[in-house]
Amino acid sequence: MLSYKKSLKILKKTNALLEGHFILSSGRRSAKYIQCAPLLSKPHIASALCKSLAQKIKKSKKKIDLILSPAMGGLIIGYEIGRILKKETIFSERVNGKFVLRRNFSIKKNLNFLLIEDVITTGKSVLECAKLVAKSKAKISGYACIIDRSNGKSNIKKKIISQVKINFPLFNNKKLTNSLKKIKAIKPGSRGL
Repeated sequence: MLSYKKSLKILKKTNALLEGHFILSSGRRSAKYIQCAPLLSKPHIASALCKSLAQKIKKSKKKIDLILSPAMGGLIIGYEIGRILKKETIFSERVNGKFVLRRNFSIKKNLNFLLIEDVITTGKSVLECAKLVAKSKAKISGYACIIDRSNGKSNIKKKIISQVKINFPLFNNKKLTNSLKKIKAIKPGSRGL
C-alpha cells in the first residue's frame, strides 16, 4: 500500500491539490481544494492510488456484491476499484437535483453495496446514494474514497476507508480568514451540473 507521503506527492505532481479560495459543495470555504479530475486524467499515475485503496478495501474484509458511486466525482474511482476487485459497478446521476439510477441500473434487495467517492468532506453525495440503497432494501457494507477530508465530522456513521486523510481547515462564509477574504472565491465542484 502507498504511504501518506507518496499519496500526497502524487496529488501534488498531478495538480490535484489546488490552493486559492474555494466554495465546496457543502457551502463551506477552504484555502485548499482537491480536484481529482487532473489526477484521473493520468490513469498511469492514478492507478497506484486506486490499487492501494483496493488493497485497503480487501483488507477490511467487507462483504461486497456491488459498488455504487455518485457521478461525477466517484464514477471513475468506482469503476477502477470495481475493475480491481472484480465487482460490478454502477453509478447514480443527479436529475433535478436528486440522485437517481438511470441507464437500466438497479439495486436488488439484500445485496451488499460499497459506496465509493473521490473525495468525502461532509458525505452528502454518498449519503444520498445510501438512500437509494436503503429504499431498495439492500445493505451498505461501507464507504470508501481516495481522499477523506471529513476530519471525522461527516454525517457518515460507518468508518470510511480512504487512501489519504487530509484535514484542511474549513470556514463558514461569515467567518473567513483575512487572507481568504482577499481572494475571489470559485466553486470548482460538479454538484451544480
